[in-house]
Amino acid sequence: MESAIALLIFNRPDATARVFEVVRQVRPARLLIVADGPRPDRPGEEERCAAAREVVAKIDWPCDVRKNYADNNLGCRRRVASGLDWVFENVSEAIILEDDCLPHPSFFSYCSALLERYRHDTRIMHIGGNNFGMADRVFGPYSYGFSRFPQVWGWATWSRAWQHFQLEMTTWPAFRDGGWLRSLPIRGALLERQARRWKDAFEGRVDTWDFQWHYAVMSQHGLAVVPRRNLVSNIGFAADATHTRDINSAKANVSVAELDAHLLHPPFVASNPAVDEFFSSRMLGDSAAARTLAKARQLFGFQGVES
Repeated sequence: MESAIALLIFNRPDATARVFEVVRQVRPARLLIVADGPRPDRPGEEERCAAAREVVAKIDWPCDVRKNYADNNLGCRRRVASGLDWVFENVSEAIILEDDCLPHPSFFSYCSALLERYRHDTRIMHIGGNNFGMADRVFGPYSYGFSRFPQVWGWATWSRAWQHFQLEMTTWPAFRDGGWLRSLPIRGALLERQARRWKDAFEGRVDTWDFQWHYAVMSQHGLAVVPRRNLVSNIGFAADATHTRDINSAKANVSVAELDAHLLHPPFVASNPAVDEFFSSRMLGDSAAARTLAKARQLFGFQGVES
């Protein structure tokens, strides 16, 4: 496979091995590996980080491998952001996986095809691999649709889009105070929650990078591609996880399915209202997951997920 893959790892050798085995099946020509370092106050973490790095050292196919390994722990916010900055200094486009995002093999051909198709279409900023089990009919006859809400559990993008990423969200005050929040496809409590998340990210209150990427895409009115079939499952929900601790979450271990490599492209580039409704409902979080999923199933026929 010609498209570069960026793999972000940390301290989970078992999950890393499952994800790396799927990467190994597609034999990418270019592999960029980003690793965070151990936290000094966590017993045994140095050994787990070393074990995860040992997993990805076992490359048995011709491959241009580049590594960006931190000696000390940078945390989710700084490590992912600096790692992806480094990725896009080396390549102009990439498929991005974290160590807890287990893809179906067809995820890679899907991303590669759309990276090429929309390479110069600046309306498209994000190619997502996750749809959380939406019913096929939401997408009509097409292999994918578009949304204003990017999902980052297995995705791809270009350096032209990543240039809008700001870890410090320096434009947020102007966006907020200029009334641009009203340009987003959400209202009421959901809009308030989104604004609070961006405020927390701007003030450095949360150790994350994805809120900033959501802001980059949504503040540019960019579009995210969403696949007809769910192509990536998050296998990292665990009590000792950094963010995904609720093992009973409706977003954990969603089943994956193959997407035909012969993609049927939609004839228009516009966000799908049904997909936007579902993804915006997800912003309520796991505490309201049962209620929002039930509403989505009733309105749009979404399928269930496996726990």
